[in-house]
Amino acid sequence: MLPRRDRNPGIPAVANITKRLIDALKPSPDGRDLFIWDGALKGFGLRMKSSGSASFIIQYRTAQGQTRRHAFAKLGTLTPDEARTKARRLLGEVADGGDPSSARQVAREALTIAEVCDLYLEAARAGLVVTNKKRVKADSTLAVDEGRIARHIVPLLGKRVANELAGRTDILQRFYDDVAAGKTSTTIKTKARGVARVTGGAPAAKRAVGLFGGIWTWAAKRGLVKGANPARGVEMIADQTSERVLSAPELAKLGAALREHETNNPMPVAALRLIALTGLRANEACGLRWREIDVATQCVRLESTKTGKSMRPIGKAAIGLLGALPRLHGDFVFPNRDGTGHADLKSALADLFDAAGLHDARAQVLRRTFASVAADEGYGDATIGEMLGHARRGVTARHYIRRPDSALVEAADKVAARISVAMTGSDGDVVELPSANRERRGR
Repeated sequence: MLPRRDRNPGIPAVANITKRLIDALKPSPDGRDLFIWDGALKGFGLRMKSSGSASFIIQYRTAQGQTRRHAFAKLGTLTPDEARTKARRLLGEVADGGDPSSARQVAREALTIAEVCDLYLEAARAGLVVTNKKRVKADSTLAVDEGRIARHIVPLLGKRVANELAGRTDILQRFYDDVAAGKTSTTIKTKARGVARVTGGAPAAKRAVGLFGGIWTWAAKRGLVKGANPARGVEMIADQTSERVLSAPELAKLGAALREHETNNPMPVAALRLIALTGLRANEACGLRWREIDVATQCVRLESTKTGKSMRPIGKAAIGLLGALPRLHGDFVFPNRDGTGHADLKSALADLFDAAGLHDARAQVLRRTFASVAADEGYGDATIGEMLGHARRGVTARHYIRRPDSALVEAADKVAARISVAMTGSDGDVVELPSANRERRGR
């Protein structure tokens, strides 16, 4: 019999484990693990933690006389009878000299990098992986992680036993060198565009090594890997700080390309214009939801960005652009085909830059151009940072719930108007954005 502190009131520490008994169990009030041992099969039991999670277990002595407990199934994955049958088999292995707990530890130590990555992604999708700012990873960030794992980490390292890489910086150095040299370059099929190019290169290699290091740290804290992080000490080429911005003539070329392709590709054209007029990150613009647009205060209130919730002032030119867009299915301004998410426009945006002859420019350059135009207008770093949503402690969350400063709205107006003129040659007409109530009345 177990000590009284391990019992539930009215439930003996030894009893036939049945569904009725399980349904009556509650966590121990003193916060300790609760154990119930089966009266029909010695060594078979149930352990409930203070959190309420429970597992079927066996308790046994090894050939060396050590007492061990082995949890072999989460409560709910097996019926009590199925768990008893499995426990009887495991205890039979013990009688033959086996050690199920030790065997599981050996199996855990034999996890491959691919298996560790799968466990990491499973946890991340469940909201159990946080960034270095202690925030749950955004869906957009997780999608990037999945791509880097599938296209770089698994092809080059996936079959290796994880613990054999502990402290092996030389292996991660070769991994970095191979990705930087383009050995993982390929063309893959996608749902949205048919094909996508994976080019590799030094920037991709640096980010893949960084992700690997983060996965190792996450896994080490959970006992999945042991030893020094092999990503530490890898020599990597420093990122080149790009100063590329678009000049007025280049903005005009881009505007002409957008007008030329507007009929055939209205969604990516509108998204690229929105990025140009607001300085939003590409994923923020493409993932914008109608409910995040606040016309009355002339801002967007983004629910999820790389810096958390964020409020951004936007100019009248951007409000006019959004007001002219058709409201399709779902809540996304740029929805995918079935409205369950936003469209993947990355390749389409790149094609528009190429069509304008701006092969060395992408969406990030428009964000930098927005900042450059703001600086030309005489605005300081703090104002520009607010318009772009740069993280500052205590600022982002506070700004999410209040009205934007009138000076910020004025700044956004001036910058958007200047960029609009450069791209179109006119300020354009401002179109009122329909309110949610008016749209419901019109349905």
